[in-house]
Amino acid sequence: MDWTTKSVLVTGAGGFIGSHLVEQLVSRGARTRAFVRYTSVGSWGWLDQSGFKDEVEVLSGDVRDRDTLERALSGVDVVFHLAALIAIPYSYDAPLSYVRTNVEGTLNVLQAAIRNNVGLAVHTSTSEVYGTARCIPISEDHPLQGQSPYSASKIGADKIAESVHLSFGLPVITVRPFNTYGPRQSARAVIPTIITQALADKPISLGNLEPTRDLNYVEDTVEGFIKAAECLKAPGQVINLGTGREISIKELATIILKLMKKDLPIISESERVRPPGSEVERLCADTEKARSLLGWEPTFSLEDGLTRTIEWIRENKEKYRSGVYVV
Repeated sequence: MDWTTKSVLVTGAGGFIGSHLVEQLVSRGARTRAFVRYTSVGSWGWLDQSGFKDEVEVLSGDVRDRDTLERALSGVDVVFHLAALIAIPYSYDAPLSYVRTNVEGTLNVLQAAIRNNVGLAVHTSTSEVYGTARCIPISEDHPLQGQSPYSASKIGADKIAESVHLSFGLPVITVRPFNTYGPRQSARAVIPTIITQALADKPISLGNLEPTRDLNYVEDTVEGFIKAAECLKAPGQVINLGTGREISIKELATIILKLMKKDLPIISESERVRPPGSEVERLCADTEKARSLLGWEPTFSLEDGLTRTIEWIRENKEKYRSGVYVV
């Protein structure tokens, strides 16, 4: 794909992955429009601090509102849909807001794409839709299990995307990243939680220490999104983006402390533990489809990605509150 000929919209563009994706699209010459959630202070999220912000058309709105989406998708060739509510603990407290943003919001984006004759939609899923692995590695055919209101809402969004593709002919690709980390990730995620507590020389307070995760550095995840959009055979497909390597939360904390040259206790705190039936015990991606269909595979080792993330958070630690449990 020649991105210099394309007009692209990214929803959720002010967020962690979205802001990195916007920067990559701009760097490849795409005419890039960023859709960020409206706030009264006019914040563009992480794009406020991006060196690319003057090269992006930014629109504020909400995916729950159809009118702002109509304007955002006018004249667009490709939409990358990343806007979502993502924090699992908060989904226990406010499940309806997840349905409205993640399910209804996805429907609104895709219907507006149809009305505006958008050529391709890349929809963002999550490995959380698989729930605890019934088999390892997890292929795209693994059963979907709604073990939290968040994961249930993302299953709903994925099925909306599937139905729009099959019923209305809109080319839709569902990209399913496993656990992405890197610079700009919020404190609600486990890796910034570990790093910020270590920087403050505090005990590493976490939830359940035994579950395993498959961790992608953000630059690799973004490259997967772009390669999916470039693949002529990808529409209608669900594609995992993972490393095929699983690591427990305790092992992850141990590696981070070693990289930071810190000797701190790692403890499980009851406030941070998910309800027993909601905890996803194992996640590890089957990467064959991404490799064979897209020619994509991760380029960053876990240790290299963590080192970059530690340095970024060290330089931006004022953006985090290490003593607060962020849901």
